[in-house]
Amino acid sequence: MSAIPTFSFSSIAIIGSGSFGTALAFLLGPKVAKITLIGRDPLVAEQINATHHNPRYVSKARLAEHVRASLAMEDIAGHELLIFTVPTSATRTTAEAAAKIGTPAALVSSAKGMERNSGDRMSQILREIFPANPLAVISGPNHAEEIAATMATCAVIGSHDATLAAELQKLFTLPHFRTYTSTDIAGIELGGAIKNIYAIAAGIAAGLGLGDNAIAALITRALGEMTRLGIALGGQAETFNGLSGIGDLIATCFSHHSRNHRVGLALGQGRTLDEAVGSIGMVAEGVPNTLSIHEAARNIGIKTPIIDAVNSILYQSRPAALALRDLLSRDPKPETD
Repeated sequence: MSAIPTFSFSSIAIIGSGSFGTALAFLLGPKVAKITLIGRDPLVAEQINATHHNPRYVSKARLAEHVRASLAMEDIAGHELLIFTVPTSATRTTAEAAAKIGTPAALVSSAKGMERNSGDRMSQILREIFPANPLAVISGPNHAEEIAATMATCAVIGSHDATLAAELQKLFTLPHFRTYTSTDIAGIELGGAIKNIYAIAAGIAAGLGLGDNAIAALITRALGEMTRLGIALGGQAETFNGLSGIGDLIATCFSHHSRNHRVGLALGQGRTLDEAVGSIGMVAEGVPNTLSIHEAARNIGIKTPIIDAVNSILYQSRPAALALRDLLSRDPKPETD
């Protein structure tokens, strides 16, 4: 009988020194003896090491003295846990660079999206590149700004390895941060990815001044659409009623912290896509992922009128007001369809 693997997370590397990576370094600082933040910006790394603050992201959060920033991927060596927080578009190349170092570490993916063309979720990319490493995902209504302000937050950890999930749950449990576990990795990742498109739609509706009734209806219909698509892509129905589904959907569609909502708001107010994206200065995952998720839905024949509308606004020059009007003027149907 093979031995049950054990995990000890006294040393972790967080790959990506943006807002979420920095927030996790802040969150885990009291529980982990050694944390290395791997980034690309020399100024950010220098300031983190000199002042214990990230000058660009969640800058008010003071990182623990033992959190160190590095630009060298080689510095992941020796760590027991690698957490990937880079944007979805960078996950494959970043993982390939990390794999060249060679590590038996457990892996956690936090990015919310699907890869264009392949349609792969981030855990699928990591599994392809790291076939033998223990693997998990983390998701939920987890705005970095609130994590870094020690505001109450919940998340869900997904893994097929029950021991890994249990140890990660211990690691990610603090007085202000509560975690749950699940084996539905696909559903967790799909909920986190798809809801970004609906946040853009909700922002557009707000920018157009459509009112609370319309936005509430839009989000309710979005949940049904997300669940249908998510199940067809391999997720479980109950997952979309949980933290990574409706929980993340609510937070992202209404919060001023949501980059996707802010992009949609700017579009609804008449700004171009380039202007809307440029105004937030950070990656809004829903913008590129609208293409990949719209493509995935077409490939399997699932009707997604809300995603179709957002795709037409972003990539087919459809005026936002007309696209949302078309949603409201569709043929009448039962609510459960």
